[in-house]
Amino acid sequence: MCLLRLSALGDVTHVVPLLRTLRAAWPEVALSWVIGRGEHRLLAGLPGVEFVEYDKRSGLAGMLALRRHWAGRRFDALLQLQVAARANLLSACIPARRRIGYDRARSKDLHGLFVNERIPARPGSHVLDAIGSFCEPLGLRQEKVVWDLPVPAAAHAWARAQWPRDGVRTLLLSPCSSHARRNWRAERYAAVADHAAARGWRVVLCGGRSAPERDTADAILAAMRAPALDLVGKDTLEQLPALLARADLVLTPDSGPMHIANAMGAKVLGLHAASNPARSGPYSDRRYCVDRYDDAARRYLHKPAQALKWGTKIEFDGVMDLVTVADAIAAFERRVADLA
Repeated sequence: MCLLRLSALGDVTHVVPLLRTLRAAWPEVALSWVIGRGEHRLLAGLPGVEFVEYDKRSGLAGMLALRRHWAGRRFDALLQLQVAARANLLSACIPARRRIGYDRARSKDLHGLFVNERIPARPGSHVLDAIGSFCEPLGLRQEKVVWDLPVPAAAHAWARAQWPRDGVRTLLLSPCSSHARRNWRAERYAAVADHAAARGWRVVLCGGRSAPERDTADAILAAMRAPALDLVGKDTLEQLPALLARADLVLTPDSGPMHIANAMGAKVLGLHAASNPARSGPYSDRRYCVDRYDDAARRYLHKPAQALKWGTKIEFDGVMDLVTVADAIAAFERRVADLA
């Protein structure tokens, strides 16, 4: 059996419970996963899976190389877990008898031409549940959600070394999404961080090595009155899950780190206006999220959120300004109360 999901970090995290379901039902079945390079780094070490990387920059040449890689092989089933045009074309290079894809409502970019079976149409489901339903045409149900991400012991050791286990609660800021319009203002992150520090919490920043992430972190640090531990650009994808797991609360927009933190059992203060937390928020627990999605729908699309097609993104300039500092502090205080 072959799974095709190239990106992104949050979405491949959602695939892991499906893979666990397949492996538990059929331990003898060979499982292959076509995946992006960075996403493979996050999940390398997942047992019982043959990972095959596809580099998006390789274009058609990379697709043909994948076709040669599987010359003479034929899968019993391909789970086509991504509807983007590139993924649809790439799927044509994977020989498979059954080609299972999304229902018509969630299809795009000619997805239907590349599949011969579809998952059940269930409007209103979380992304993880939609991915989990890919086992249903095979006669299975994803009855429980298990991640158990393959985090190396060395990554946990590195994370433990970053701050002492001294009884001080830790707020970890992961301030950047790959979608710039989902990001919050630096001065607002700083205000929430200062509030947490005034409540006796440790504040830690994390993020990747890109210039926007470094610039955002610098702006947050410059606006803060309290000190913070700056780990931006210092961890790897292998270490990130262990770092997120150490936090008492992770403050982030809709992003890969949101879903990785949730998979690691961390509580998440998710900031939502551009996206619907019921569809793409932290799967296990949304008690500490800020939800301004309906406000965004009314302001930018002139209708309530319930009137929108499920999965509609409201990625307009300024949409995240609907999330106020007071909203985030109130969510933080809900977590404080639950820890008391």
